[in-house]
Amino acid sequence: MDLSGKVAIVTGSGRGLGRAYAEALARNGAKVVVNDVDAAAEEVAASIGGKAVIAPVGSTETAQLLVDTAVEEFGRLDVLVTNAGILRDRVLWKMSDDDFDAVINVHLRGTFTCARAAAVRMREQGTGGSLVLISSPAGQRGNFGQTNYSAAKAGIAAMARTWALELAKANIDVNAVVPVAATEMTRTIPAFAPLIEESERTGAPLPAWVRRGEGLGSVEDVTGLIVYLASDASKGVTGQAIGIGGDRLALWSHPAEKQVEFADGGWSAEEIAQKLPSFAPETYGIPAPVAP
Repeated sequence: MDLSGKVAIVTGSGRGLGRAYAEALARNGAKVVVNDVDAAAEEVAASIGGKAVIAPVGSTETAQLLVDTAVEEFGRLDVLVTNAGILRDRVLWKMSDDDFDAVINVHLRGTFTCARAAAVRMREQGTGGSLVLISSPAGQRGNFGQTNYSAAKAGIAAMARTWALELAKANIDVNAVVPVAATEMTRTIPAFAPLIEESERTGAPLPAWVRRGEGLGSVEDVTGLIVYLASDASKGVTGQAIGIGGDRLALWSHPAEKQVEFADGGWSAEEIAQKLPSFAPETYGIPAPVAP
């Protein structure tokens, strides 16, 4: 898919999924601003003909620096991929204020500040653009020990729907991507760790039950969706949460009322106690993988 003439920013792109996104965009012709907190950004930028910005996301200053760099180096900005993130996993009763704030600052505030700066520039250009916000299954379903991360990723999906409304007239599409890939994080899942290690050792793909049933593959398996959303072919696709991983492509549903009952004059606590147990409850949490 031809991205010639397009300029992209990818936050957190010194390694892992972010690096794969930056490399795929460049392979398809885009100029890329590579961002991370260390010299890994410079290595990636040098390898793809991009420009590195070494700075942690979260602040307005970093967001503006990224946009200014794109414009000064390549003349414009067309695509923003907000991938930067950190983990500070703790169960609720052990999670500190710092654990919570650090993750929210990078994931949620970093997405907000970078998207705001990018939207301002794209609106000034008047030629549209694409904001690709990286969410997570944890943000869709919750995940044990990830209060901070799940909250941030759920907020990112909500921001995508909100910004799709706000930026529609400017022809700026906004979507949340829900990726699943073999990374340092998924390597910590006991059911996946030996499979990922064996795949990396032999170069063979992960088993079909993992690639299809769990939607887990390599970081490269995710990049096709990023390239598509950066391209003109995706114009008009906006406000969506799209899952990708392994052999699986999925569209996540938006929150909606599942079951509704009415009572004339409203509901008392006693009436609710009688009625609510008859509702079909929603599942929650990311299901544990089960090998065939």
